[in-house]
Amino acid sequence: MTERRAELREFLRSRRARVTPADVGLPDTGRRRTPGLRREELAMLAGVGVSWYTWLEQGRDIRVSDAVLDAIGAVLRLDAAERDHLFRLAGLVAPPRVERPAPLSPELLRLLDAWAPRPAYVRDRHWNFVAVNETARRVFGYGGADDNCLVALFTDARFRAVQRGWSANAAASAAAFRADAARYPGDGEFDAIAARLSAASPEFAALWARHDVVEYTAGVKEIEHPDAGLLVFEATVLPVPGRPGHHLVLHNARPGTGTAERLEALRSLVVAHPG
Repeated sequence: MTERRAELREFLRSRRARVTPADVGLPDTGRRRTPGLRREELAMLAGVGVSWYTWLEQGRDIRVSDAVLDAIGAVLRLDAAERDHLFRLAGLVAPPRVERPAPLSPELLRLLDAWAPRPAYVRDRHWNFVAVNETARRVFGYGGADDNCLVALFTDARFRAVQRGWSANAAASAAAFRADAARYPGDGEFDAIAARLSAASPEFAALWARHDVVEYTAGVKEIEHPDAGLLVFEATVLPVPGRPGHHLVLHNARPGTGTAERLEALRSLVVAHPG
């Protein structure tokens, strides 16, 4: 038996020993010779044969699928690190875990509001808008039909008209979206968005065909706002805890450009003329 199979055997036994019947909804049948679930109970809950699971736990050389390992890991209540460890011991690479994101916290929503008069928004891993503060709508011209910031960049005529350096920003955004797509193999939504956008925008189709990739965590945006004039922002992209793939995008006024003063003037104008 190889060292890795021996480790797999001991890992499965130790994880099985810590799960009680009550943890998985089974009746307590009284005193047990060993703690935790029995092999046959685990096999039943995971939907696999008892003999097959016994061979797995003994470290025998058998074929194992991602789905079966995920089922076993769910019964054993493995956390993310333990799940990855199980897959490695079985000689596989763990596929990304599909998780239901937590709701946006009240603290994060308050941060979006408090960031005014500077623009801020939260986007999901497909770059769909999850939450947008009013300043971002006012400064960038996002309308009710804009639900994805990449799509808006290439297809929203209002946003494109006010943005300086659109070509460079568009190239960087397409490359960053491709890099994000590679983090989630098997997620067809990235390809679906790229296909729809390629059909709608020849510029995006050409950029997507280049297969460029970049890590985008910060950048500069210049906006020629019809009421406020030139606004120059330093954009910072931050991961959102508890929501895998989600990012908070904060725009700060670049010092020395007069942007902060123009944003205040824009806010005063809106307050005076809310319509």
